[in-house]
Amino acid sequence: MTRGNQRENARARAMKKTLGQKKKLEGDPRKRQEEQAEIMRRKQAEALARNATGGK
Repeated sequence: MTRGNQRENARARAMKKTLGQKKKLEGDPRKRQEEQAEIMRRKQAEALARNATGGK
């Protein structure tokens, strides 16, 4: 058994990663929500265009 503290290291890396993700939610929530809505509108328009042509 040479793995030693591999589990503890993985937990520490995962904790560090989740702490970094929480910082992404900072800023103006309305602006962030509008940006996400615009991305979804673009995706929906692309999907409609793709379906209209019969392609995947």
